[in-house]
Amino acid sequence: MRLTSWLKALILTLGALASFSLLAHGVDDDTRQFLTVNQGVSILPYMYIGAKHMVTGYDHLLFLVGVIFFLFRARDVLLYVSLFTLGHSITLLYGVLADIHVNAYLVDAIIALSIVYKGFDNLGGFQRLLGYQPDTKAAVVIFGLFHGFGLATKIQEFSLPDDGLVANILAFNVGVEIGQFLALAVVLIVMSAWRRHPSYLNFATATNTLLMSGGLMLMGFQMTGYFSN
Repeated sequence: MRLTSWLKALILTLGALASFSLLAHGVDDDTRQFLTVNQGVSILPYMYIGAKHMVTGYDHLLFLVGVIFFLFRARDVLLYVSLFTLGHSITLLYGVLADIHVNAYLVDAIIALSIVYKGFDNLGGFQRLLGYQPDTKAAVVIFGLFHGFGLATKIQEFSLPDDGLVANILAFNVGVEIGQFLALAVVLIVMSAWRRHPSYLNFATATNTLLMSGGLMLMGFQMTGYFSN
């Protein structure tokens, strides 16, 4: 595939993701109905909902793309993804079980900001503008905490019964991790294939600039929702 073909494919992918911003964390009618009427422990359905939510939650995935973009060793990918998982698992479980409510628009705007942050970081922006490099591991954990609150806000839209709540939320979190693993596996396969071509590093600046642009669009969308509601 020619270099321009890689760039076009990337632009089309990010453009499609941005165009579906209204559906980023939408809950379909079947899921909505299930969450509304379900009583008691339902492990497998909650795992499925969690997995589906992560696969369709492309703002989480775009952040992970930024995180792993310049990670070429498997152990580094595993480390950073584990840090992200730790962060969002803590706040997902704590947010729901402790009934901590945050504004969905604001937390999703911060999630969008995390995409901008990682793209800017990958471009060496902090070194150039500030003369120092923030701790990348700490940043992944901190943004992971916000991503977890983003997941929690969607579950909290429904008045889930206390009966079986702990088991169901744990199952949802496991499903989120399964969905993350499946989606990330596809991303890694695509990126591994792309890394065999010189275009990967040649278009590193363009790719991370597009990540920042996508994050800014999503952040603008969320802030517009916040101020108009």
